[in-house]
Amino acid sequence: MNLFLLNILLAIAWMLLAGQVSAVTFSVGLIVGYVLLWLSRAVWGETRYFSKIPLVAMFMLYFLRELLMANLKVAFDIITPKDYMEPGIIAVPLDVKSDIEITLFANLVTLTPGTLSLDVSPDRQTLYVHALYVKDADLFRRELKNGLEKRLIEVMR
Repeated sequence: MNLFLLNILLAIAWMLLAGQVSAVTFSVGLIVGYVLLWLSRAVWGETRYFSKIPLVAMFMLYFLRELLMANLKVAFDIITPKDYMEPGIIAVPLDVKSDIEITLFANLVTLTPGTLSLDVSPDRQTLYVHALYVKDADLFRRELKNGLEKRLIEVMR
């Protein structure tokens, strides 16, 4: 059985045992289920599930931090009289290869305030991104590639 599905079923069982259906109870159930599955990992044999879940959690924390910082940057620019925007369209070479990886990367870039994914080249090797704050195009590319794209590849592969 898929361990992720089993973890979800354990979380649902936890909610039923607790007698309370809520997102918090489900989240606690996911954590308790993960710990139970981890403790019984000898039964499941060799699996990547136990190494992927911490990577996903770290990725989510990284993205939330980036989201918060981008929101603060845009909000600061809006409330101050000086305009700090230096917009530009940047071609970002892609290391992500599959359709789902490209789609997730482009959508995560778009979800971040101040950036917008415009298009993917026909050969699927380049993502064109419009950004509001581009002082240095190479630095912007490196930040995207070494930050979001690198962590997304770790989670997806």
